[in-house]
Amino acid sequence: MDKKIFMDYLPEELTAQGIEPKFRTKQLYNWVYRKYVDTFEEMKNIPKDLKEKLQKKYIIEPLTLLNHEVAADETEKFLFKLNDNHTVETVLIKMKDEEIKEGKIKEAKYTVCVSTQVGCKVGCAFCLTAKGGFVRNLSAGEIVAQVRYMKKFKKFDENKALNIVYMGMGEPLDNYNNLVKAIKILAHEDGMNISPRRQTVSTSGIAPKIKKLGNENLGVNLAISLHAVDDKLREKLIPLNKAYNIQSVIDAIKEYPIDKRKKVMFEYLVIKNVNDDISSAKKLVKLLNGIPSKVNLIYFNPYPGSEFERPEDEDMKKFQDYLINKGILCTIRKSKGMDISAACGQLREKKLKDENGGN
Repeated sequence: MDKKIFMDYLPEELTAQGIEPKFRTKQLYNWVYRKYVDTFEEMKNIPKDLKEKLQKKYIIEPLTLLNHEVAADETEKFLFKLNDNHTVETVLIKMKDEEIKEGKIKEAKYTVCVSTQVGCKVGCAFCLTAKGGFVRNLSAGEIVAQVRYMKKFKKFDENKALNIVYMGMGEPLDNYNNLVKAIKILAHEDGMNISPRRQTVSTSGIAPKIKKLGNENLGVNLAISLHAVDDKLREKLIPLNKAYNIQSVIDAIKEYPIDKRKKVMFEYLVIKNVNDDISSAKKLVKLLNGIPSKVNLIYFNPYPGSEFERPEDEDMKKFQDYLINKGILCTIRKSKGMDISAACGQLREKKLKDENGGN
């Protein structure tokens, strides 16, 4: 019998599987998510017979590190092997350095970009992950494990808060049930206790699932991979737009419960001579009217074989200035990890090529 992944389960599910009394699940969560142990043998306050029972039924760590790259800006990219030998990527981005303010140490801030699928069904024209096609969904535990691995690898304190973005390989809302469970497990007070307010779901726009997620009322932030302001271009970039056009996505967003202190993030991948002109900026302003929005302009990261090019700095700045002058909060995402395999899916693609003799 294949062993189950311990991190697939919420405490009440573990209790339902026969782990009793209830306080045992709290102890187990503490060992796994706060002490970062990888074996039940290391759990000092768990009875020997229970440890043996758990050892036969569950594995704790479902990830094996295959590759780790560190960029000059301290962005770190990880390639993991899963138990079925498929691979996924996780990225750890250092957002702010540690600093001393008024005699107090302010910790460095990190964001973990996690994958939710092996491959992806959406097939975005600019995305390397899509080239390999869709393989399977990740389980809730395989999603959660990526965050736990970062905390353990970096030797972060158990109370260290991280920001989580479901923006790695895959379309998060296409793996809806496991995504929602992962959010709950990561937020559980007995585990890593990472507030949903620190978690952002990035979607290419599955309109019905956006509404469904809103109805869950989890408190997670929403980011939309928009990338175009008219359906014709968006269908070319994101084939999913044929099923859920821009207006259907905008309508779903307007129903999404937004924390009054937050905004909906619109990711706009800027591609040279494709969507980097002021005409596109004007249409974007009109499209976002009435939505508490933040637009994040992203430089397209070229990769071998791509038909698209990185935009000019000057055009990015003009686009940003136009939006700001129209009252829309707009940032330009500083490209991270440019000296390593920066494009999502690139590490995995490299490994697959190596296995196939470079073809």
